[in-house]
Amino acid sequence: MSKKEFFNMNMNFIRKLPIPQELKKQFSLSDELVAVKAARDAEIQKVFTGESDKKLLIIGPCSADREDAVLDYVCRLAKVQEQVKDKLILIPRIYTNKPRTTGEGYKGMVHQPDPEKKEDMLQGVIAIRQMHTKAVEMTGLTCADEMLYPENHRYLSDLLSYVAVGARSVEDQQHRLTASGLDIPVGMKNPTSGDLSVMMNSLIAAHASHTFLYRGWEVQTAGNPLSHAILRGYVDSQGHSMPNYHYEDLMHLCELYDQKKLADPAVIVDANHANSGKKYLEQIRICNEVLHSCRHSNDIRKLFKGFMIESYIEDGAQKIGEGVYGKSITDPCLGWEKSEKLIYTIADQL
Repeated sequence: MSKKEFFNMNMNFIRKLPIPQELKKQFSLSDELVAVKAARDAEIQKVFTGESDKKLLIIGPCSADREDAVLDYVCRLAKVQEQVKDKLILIPRIYTNKPRTTGEGYKGMVHQPDPEKKEDMLQGVIAIRQMHTKAVEMTGLTCADEMLYPENHRYLSDLLSYVAVGARSVEDQQHRLTASGLDIPVGMKNPTSGDLSVMMNSLIAAHASHTFLYRGWEVQTAGNPLSHAILRGYVDSQGHSMPNYHYEDLMHLCELYDQKKLADPAVIVDANHANSGKKYLEQIRICNEVLHSCRHSNDIRKLFKGFMIESYIEDGAQKIGEGVYGKSITDPCLGWEKSEKLIYTIADQL
């Protein structure tokens, strides 16, 4: 009897992958790295609780496509972090899962450690753990990743200091309940439709305690008060990108938070995606406008905790196989020189 017949499903069960506990044991963290993450987590948490006036920049490539360029980028970021440490906490984006609206195209390093070769998820889970570990070892910066697959989070749970739930996942029950069981900040993006009630319901769920099925276990969560909103723009009924980072949008979010009575209201503004219409250079203007809004409203200034910025070594994007080092193979990104200047510009306005 074949595996397909045994499981009575229209799937080919290729091989059993190691569970997260096994991979963590095989690729364990030193006591020094554990301490680095604990200190970073505590510092980042204070931003969301209001104990710190610093802002966050979750910044880096749209997708982490190759280890050498990603680590090069994070090392550059670490040098800038030292210069702005009194005002900004830089959290490198090392996004190893790439959501695809139609299911087609590059799905991230967890699927394809080498974008030019076939999928290999065993090597993928190993590659992403090694890359995140090297980033912390080389720079002392713990990073962010997208929780595209809630079941996969534990492969990196001892390494990450920030997690985002994407616009296509924010309404999913498993994402919401898993977020309620994490002890790091989880950003919930508004859905692609722009309906903020969906995002707010997701936050209510993530803040609460739940009992549910996770990785074959019955688990109970404590709720996550560090879960918060991410405004990323939306797409209207005609397929046009529409922004939601303007003064009026931020004031509206303040009102929604007040209505829901959630602890520690917070928002991260995603400067790319539908907010920029994927015009990556617009991220500079968008950041400046949001900071201008903060200067004109105490409510917005308290709510606003930082930006999400898509940035890499080279401007723009390329197709897989073109081979330009440090250039995105998914959404266009802001190049390093412009990114570095933007970081200093943001710090100067805080």
